[in-house]
Amino acid sequence: MADKEKGSGTAASTQGNGGEEKSLKDKGNEFFKAGNYLKAAAIYTQAIKLDPSNPTLYSNRAAAFLQLVKLNKALADAETTITLNPEWEKGYFRKGCVLEAMEQYDQALDAFQMALKYNPQSTEVSKKIKRIAQLAKEKKRAQEVENIRSNVDVTKHLEKIKSEMSAKVGPEELWKDMYSFLVETMEGAIRAWHETSKVDPRVYFLLDKDKTDTEKYAPAVNIDKAFESPQTHSSCFSFLRQYADDSFSRAACLVVQKSIISYPQVWKGQGSRKWKHGQHDGFFLQYESPFLRKLWFIPSTSEKGKTLCRDPEIIDISAHEVLPRLFKEKLLNS
Repeated sequence: MADKEKGSGTAASTQGNGGEEKSLKDKGNEFFKAGNYLKAAAIYTQAIKLDPSNPTLYSNRAAAFLQLVKLNKALADAETTITLNPEWEKGYFRKGCVLEAMEQYDQALDAFQMALKYNPQSTEVSKKIKRIAQLAKEKKRAQEVENIRSNVDVTKHLEKIKSEMSAKVGPEELWKDMYSFLVETMEGAIRAWHETSKVDPRVYFLLDKDKTDTEKYAPAVNIDKAFESPQTHSSCFSFLRQYADDSFSRAACLVVQKSIISYPQVWKGQGSRKWKHGQHDGFFLQYESPFLRKLWFIPSTSEKGKTLCRDPEIIDISAHEVLPRLFKEKLLNS
């Protein structure tokens, strides 16, 4: 809302030019109240030319510019209002409203707090402070969520796997590519989930670059029908085991969304098979190699309107395997 006349010892409260300015300001206020913000801004500009030291005029034009979403101009007028009358809360209020529209909530909060300093009884300013504080909190959390979504790093959750691989496979040069394969597959699945809220059911293979016929064997196999029934599951498993053997694969990663699995529903059972990881949707990642088998569940939630993968949760594969063993088990040095 446009401000009423505020005496400030300037031409705004004198005769002569002040009388003409007052008439222009009142006309501007009428256009503002009628919702014609463009005309109101033009009238306030005419008034400012006659009385450039009147903070009320800049405050009113800031309000008009804000309604027109000319935010930089509105902010400049709010700053001028403060400069001309540093102890008038309206300049800080205008500034806070503009910064709110810019979604610069921390700075908006500072401006509204200054407005409250000069008018402690203002319920309007107090409500703004409460609202902006909540918006600032929500924006911060939304940014945190977006950072998590865009900066996928699963290595911190897979650190223990390195020692297990070292113990079971031997020197790092023998398992380094297996570890990288696991990390890249999990990170890729999480990125896909963040982008589409789903993952394609696939088995990814770490092919032997020296032995695999890459024209015949691809590094990924779609298995979208594998979990429809015990029969399709068994048939798919037999195919994948043979594929792993014939392609000279060194490791494999199964990725499948929980919600598409009709069989086996590994989150149902009692005793050692009792599911301990909630009812969230998400996806499984099962790592297979001749030396090591691991299973993770990556739960998913919706936060701030965004799909968000939670931290990978290690699962007891002996109780919850999604597919049986794909590779014949080997021991170190065997």
